[in-house]
Amino acid sequence: MVPTLPLRHLRRLAGMKQSHVADLMGVTQPTVSRWENGSLPLTMEQARALQAIFAARPDPAQDAALKRLVETSTSPVHLICDRTHRLLAASHARAADWRVDLDDYLGRSLLVYASDEILAAEARLKDMGWYEDRLGSLAFDTGANGDPDIPIRPGPMLWERVRLSDGSSGRLVTSFYDRSA
Repeated sequence: MVPTLPLRHLRRLAGMKQSHVADLMGVTQPTVSRWENGSLPLTMEQARALQAIFAARPDPAQDAALKRLVETSTSPVHLICDRTHRLLAASHARAADWRVDLDDYLGRSLLVYASDEILAAEARLKDMGWYEDRLGSLAFDTGANGDPDIPIRPGPMLWERVRLSDGSSGRLVTSFYDRSA
């Protein structure tokens, strides 16, 4: 039997809307509503995921520090939302490769610029346990994406999953290509 969570109470204490919990859980807002009113039981996996979300103590200062570290890195690195691929921050070294204004892309999904190798790595994440926190990083080689505005250079790439203060996950994306070329 799945333990009953006082979901509505926990959500309100965290200052979260049902729609935000739904986004974090990958479900719809009506599903969260049905969980809260008891008309839809939680699976054990869902209960654990919700417990993890509400166990995270929001600390916007921690997120600000992470953003500052990314922005001041001398490596080509950027931070995205792990689920939506929205750009959260980027280093000057990463932005130097792009032919667009970085500020125009903050909050926008970068998945449309992914290379074939990035899309293939993305497709493997669930089977690798990425979303169950069993895997903290993934290294692979990528090819170019051919996009003139947000080009991806071929070479090694590292993804590192990090917890954000709202309980969601971010992904640090670091490229290891020859910058002198």
